[in-house]
Amino acid sequence: MERRTFLNRSLAVVGGAALAGTAALPAQAAAPRPPVHLAGPARALSRYPANRAPLQQEPFLRLPPGSITPKGWLREQLDLQLGGLGGRMPEVSEYLSPATSGWAVPERDGWEELPYWLRGFGDLGYVTGDAGTLELTRAWMDRILATRQPDGFFGPAALRTALNGGPDFWPYMPVLDALRTWHEYSGDDRVVPALQGWLKYLHAQPGTLFGQGWGSARCGDTIDTAYWLYNRTGDSWLLDLVHTLHAHSADYTTSIPTWHNVNLAQGFREPAQYGVLAGGSAFRDATYRVYDIVMRRYGQFPGGGFAGDENARDGYHDPRQGFETCGIVEFMHSHQMLTRITGDAVWADRCEELALNMLPAALDPLQKAIHYATSANGVQLDNVPKTHGQFDNRFAMQAYLRGIHQYRCCPHNYGMGWPYYAEELWLASADGGLCASLYAESSVRADVADGTTVTIAERTDYPFDETVTFTLSTPRTVRFPLYLRVPGWCRAPSVRVNGRPAQARGSGGYLVLDRSWQHRDTVELYLPMRTTVRTWGANRDSVSVDHGPLTYSLQIEEAWSRLAGTEDWPEYEVRPASPWNYALVLDEKDPARSLTLERTRARAANPFTHTGTPVRMKARARRVPTWQADDENVVAPLQQSPARTTEPVEHIMLIPSAAARLRITSFPTAGSGRRAHEWVACTASFSGVDSPQALIINATAGPRDSYDQSIPRFTWWDRTGTEEWVRYEYAEPVRASGVSVYWYDDTGHGACRVPQSWRLEYRTPAGAWQPVSGASAYGTATDTFNDVSFDPVTATALRVRVQLRPGASGGVLAWRVRLL
Repeated sequence: MERRTFLNRSLAVVGGAALAGTAALPAQAAAPRPPVHLAGPARALSRYPANRAPLQQEPFLRLPPGSITPKGWLREQLDLQLGGLGGRMPEVSEYLSPATSGWAVPERDGWEELPYWLRGFGDLGYVTGDAGTLELTRAWMDRILATRQPDGFFGPAALRTALNGGPDFWPYMPVLDALRTWHEYSGDDRVVPALQGWLKYLHAQPGTLFGQGWGSARCGDTIDTAYWLYNRTGDSWLLDLVHTLHAHSADYTTSIPTWHNVNLAQGFREPAQYGVLAGGSAFRDATYRVYDIVMRRYGQFPGGGFAGDENARDGYHDPRQGFETCGIVEFMHSHQMLTRITGDAVWADRCEELALNMLPAALDPLQKAIHYATSANGVQLDNVPKTHGQFDNRFAMQAYLRGIHQYRCCPHNYGMGWPYYAEELWLASADGGLCASLYAESSVRADVADGTTVTIAERTDYPFDETVTFTLSTPRTVRFPLYLRVPGWCRAPSVRVNGRPAQARGSGGYLVLDRSWQHRDTVELYLPMRTTVRTWGANRDSVSVDHGPLTYSLQIEEAWSRLAGTEDWPEYEVRPASPWNYALVLDEKDPARSLTLERTRARAANPFTHTGTPVRMKARARRVPTWQADDENVVAPLQQSPARTTEPVEHIMLIPSAAARLRITSFPTAGSGRRAHEWVACTASFSGVDSPQALIINATAGPRDSYDQSIPRFTWWDRTGTEEWVRYEYAEPVRASGVSVYWYDDTGHGACRVPQSWRLEYRTPAGAWQPVSGASAYGTATDTFNDVSFDPVTATALRVRVQLRPGASGGVLAWRVRLL
C-alpha cells in the first residue's frame, strides 16, 4: 500500500479507536519534578531570543546553529552520516531531485520526503561545517523560497487541496524547521517573511482543517514555529493561531487520540507546548501523564522506546516488538524540546537513553543502510515479510536497506538524530548562563551575562567514562551560572573547580555553579557509574543490565550477508552465528555482583560496533533450549522468570546495546526448584496469518470473549475442514493433569469456528505420542475456558489435536496447562 494512503488509514482507524476507549487519563500517572530554579531573576537575561510575554519563560534556550563543535565519537557519527545515507541521500532518492520535486517545481509532486531529509541535512552542515553540505542546503533554500505565492502558500501546488479539498499542512512542519535553522545559521532575511506568509495562510483556514490528517496529531511542530516567529516579530495573531491549532487538533490533554508510534513520539508534547501560552501547570502535567501511560503500557523494556513498529497495539508489548526509526529520532527531538520548556533534566536523560542505546543500531555501522524497526530483542534481520501480524506492517522491515521505497520515511528522516543531539549538548539558560545538557566531547562558543563571548572546551569519554572536564576561555572575568545535568542514574555526583572541591547548588536535576569565572578556569564533573539490574515486572519479570547511561546486550556473533545494492550502497541481512537463548544467573541478594565490567581500549573511532566498543561486561548464564525463534525467524516472546533450566552455567559477554545489531537486551533469569517456571516452545501444524506465539503472549490472559480482537490470536486459517494441531514442547519432562482451552470463533465476521472435535495428546520421554487417559469432556463452548482433567502424565510435549468443521477454519486464544 502506498505510504501516504496507509498512514491516513492508520490515523483514522487507530486514532478513532483510542478516542473511544481512552476518554480520560489515569490520575495516578507520574508527576513532573519541580522545575529548575534559575540562578538569576525571572526575566530573561540571555542574549538569545527568548519568549515574549504572554508566553511563559523557558528555563533553557537553544543556541544558534554553529555554536557547538562536536568532537570524539559524536563527530565520528556525524562524519559517517556525511558519507552515508543522510549526507548523500540525493544520490539514491529520486524524491530529492530538483527537476522533479514539487518543493522546487510546484507543478510536480512532493510530500514529506524532502522536508524530512532537508531539516537533518542542513543541521548536519551547521554542526560539521562541511562546505558541500552547506552549499546544497543553500541551493534548496533558494528553490523552496522561490516557490512562494502572494497568499503565503509555497511548495507543491497539489498540497493546496490534498486533504479533503484543503491544504495538507503536515509536510510543511519539517520544512519550517529547516527554514528556521537556516535563518539562525545564515541570517537569510527572506525566511521570516516566508514564515509569516505561510502562517497567515494557515490562519485564514477554517479551524476544522487542523483536525485532519497527520498534521492534527503533530501540530505541536507548527506551534513551535509560531512561537519562534512571535518571539521575533511580536505579531499577536500568531497566538490566536496557536489557540486555534490547539482547539481543533488531536487532543492529548484529556485522551490519547492515536497509537501510531511517530504520532505519539511527536504529539505527546503538544499540551506542554500549548501550556507555554495558556499558563498554569495542567497542560504541562498532561504531557507527563501521556508519556507515563504510553511507557507503562508499551515501553516495559530497555532502550527508551516503546513497542511501536507502526501502531502500538494491545497484547504486543514484548521486547521483540520494534520501535520505528522515525519514532526514535522524533522521540529524541521531543525530549530535547521538553528539556528546554520544563527545565526538568529527566527529559535529557530520556533523550540520552534513546541516542546511546537505540539510534546506532537502527543503521549499519557505516550508515549506508537503515531498517524500519529496532527491537530490544531481535535475533535475525532478514528481508522477509512477517505475515503473522507480529509487526503492524506486512512489508519486510528488518534488513539494512537504503529503504527509499521500502521504508520511505525513515531513510529521509533519521538524519536529524545526531545533528540535533549535537546542537542540544549545550543550552543557554534564561538567566544569562550556560547548561551542559547532554555530554560528549565538544566545544561551545556562546554569549553569557552582559554579552561576553566565552568558549568552553569539553573533554570526556562519556558515556564510556565517568569524568567530564570543562575548560573556560574568556576575554575578561565574568559572572554567570553554569548548569551541569546530573543523570537520574547517578547517585553521588561531585564537582571540582580548578582542582578543588566546589559547592554546587542542586536544582531540577542539575548542579549549578554560579560564580565569577576567569580565563582557563577548569571544572571537573565526576559522575560515578555503577552496574544495575532492572526488573521489568510487566514483561514477565525479565531483567536488563545497565552501567551508567548504557544498557548492555548479549554479544551475538553476527553473520552479515549482502542481499542487494552496490559496492557503494550495500544492503544486508544479518543472522546469528552463536547461541542467543540465555537466561542470566544472578545473585538473588545483589544481582549486580554477578556482573563484571571490563574496559578494552579508549577512544575508539566508532564505539557502536562489536570491535569498537571500549567496554564490555562478563556475565553468567544458562541456555533455555525451548526459547526459540518462531517459524518466521522472530525471537519468541518472553515467558515468566525465573526460567527452569538444567543447562550448564556458561560465561557470556555483554556489550553496549547500541553496538549490537542482533540483540538480546531483556533477559529471563535462570532459576531452580519450585520458584522456577517451565519454559515452552509453541509450534503448530500450520500457521498462515496468525502465529502460535499468541498462546505464549496470552498465557495469563483472560479473553473477553471468543471474538476478542484486543489480544493476539492463533488460527489455522486458511485451512478448512482438516485435522490440525498446536503443541507445547518442554526442555525437561513435566507432570501434567489438566488443560484449559479458550477457542477463537468469529461467527458473523469470518470463517473460524470452534472445532468439530478435539483431543489432547502427550509425548512420552521415550518420544512416542499418546492420547491422555481418563479425560473429562472435550468442550467446545465459546466465550469461556474449556477445562479438561485427565490422569497425570509425564510428558516432554503436549498437543491439542483438532478436527476442523467442514468448510471452516479455527483457532485458539489461550491455552493453559495444569502442571503438578
